[in-house]
Amino acid sequence: MSRFLDALAGKPVDATPVWFMRQAGRYLPEYRAVRKDHDFLTMVKTPEIAAEITLQPIRRFGLDAAVIYSDLLPPLQTMGLGLHFEPGVGPVIENPIRSTKDVDLLATPPAGETMPWTPEAIRLVKRELGDATPVLGFAGAPFTLAAYAIEGGGSKKYERTRVFMYSEPAAWARLMDKLVTVAGSFLTEQATAGADALQVFDSWAGALSRSDYERYAAPYTSKLIAIAQKTGRPVVHFTTGTAGHLDAVAAAGGDAIGVDAGPSLVEARERTGGRPLQGNLDPYLLQAPWRELRAQTDRVLAEAPATGYVFNTGHGLVPATPPDAVARLTDYVREKTSA
Repeated sequence: MSRFLDALAGKPVDATPVWFMRQAGRYLPEYRAVRKDHDFLTMVKTPEIAAEITLQPIRRFGLDAAVIYSDLLPPLQTMGLGLHFEPGVGPVIENPIRSTKDVDLLATPPAGETMPWTPEAIRLVKRELGDATPVLGFAGAPFTLAAYAIEGGGSKKYERTRVFMYSEPAAWARLMDKLVTVAGSFLTEQATAGADALQVFDSWAGALSRSDYERYAAPYTSKLIAIAQKTGRPVVHFTTGTAGHLDAVAAAGGDAIGVDAGPSLVEARERTGGRPLQGNLDPYLLQAPWRELRAQTDRVLAEAPATGYVFNTGHGLVPATPPDAVARLTDYVREKTSA
């Protein structure tokens, strides 16, 4: 097995495995060279392009996992929601959910029929990497997908989502079950194509109070994770803004828990019952002077469990991230943690 998969299983490793969320993306010059000729969704939906972008950071940095180049939102398109990405704005849902009828009109087609591009990109990446570097597939958690579908894009207050959730509990349940079906099918197809591990992103879970998370989100995340685990692949459950109820996140499932930059890893370990952990470094630290990045990395590694930890950022790398900082940080973690 690989360092990454061993760490997710809580086994000893010869050095702490390293990968970064959004490691395949806008901070790399080789990515920007591809991006100038293609729009975002075209890159996601063209397997050869998605595979090439996935491989770029592996070739440059020799990271311990290759996360497939994809996005959380294309599954919403297959359900009947229009989606495009506006420069400077981000994702836009063209016909957001505004009524219970909108929920009932949503389709739940099999991902193998409607989203073949990501599984095919995984096959292409596996063909090049073999067993040398594991490939990580992913999908959005039901709450985060629902919030995008209802808000119509990004949001700061999630007002429409909360009002719909509170006002239409039966329709909310139908919506969440449909999202479980579609995201579960997508994760299953990725595993069948060769993904060695899967990650469920609940990027907006921190918008909810603990009680609301446990009532309106966690039961559906649990269903999705259970579907993913039936593939036999380890599942990382990642949330943001949930430091106060990481125990509830862990109770919702996952073989390992992704941790944002909020809590200490000591606290996270206690709240998750000793589950393997991933993450915790603030991604903006990679733009800081090396002395600060090194000090904060030392802190994270000192707080990390002796076994069952994957070094990662607490959220995705941003476009201003210097590639040299990624290289230096990767080498430093390996050198500091080598057995």
